[in-house]
Amino acid sequence: MAQKTQPHSGDVDTFLATIADEPKRADSHALIAMMQEVSGSPPVLWGTMIGFGQYHYKYASGHEGDSFLIGFSPRKAEFSLYLLAAHEGKNAERQAGLLARLGRHRAGKGCLYVKRLADIDMDVLRDVCALTVQHMRQTYPQ
Repeated sequence: MAQKTQPHSGDVDTFLATIADEPKRADSHALIAMMQEVSGSPPVLWGTMIGFGQYHYKYASGHEGDSFLIGFSPRKAEFSLYLLAAHEGKNAERQAGLLARLGRHRAGKGCLYVKRLADIDMDVLRDVCALTVQHMRQTYPQ
């Protein structure tokens, strides 16, 4: 079965221009600047997600594919931030400590959900991004 979500050549700025909510558009630009700096990779569209960097995974089941190291999607209700990669060990402990200081958010297994960047501490978010990039590069070396 082919992987549905893949990087494509769509223009990130054109995509962002479709966001009617000006504060959400401004927050999206701020996320792009920060995630690009932390990852060292330019923004790339993956469907309606904006990803930075890339890695290849292969599970014991044989399923494999590619994904971005970190990224986000400016959903209508809130941002989906694809950052939570560490689920056990020291990185998971560090991640939990950072999330405790982040501010107003909710978390899923692999995502943070944030309504607006003014609700969170951007320095802590930068640290979560850096930890995720470090963790993903250790887990999936090129």
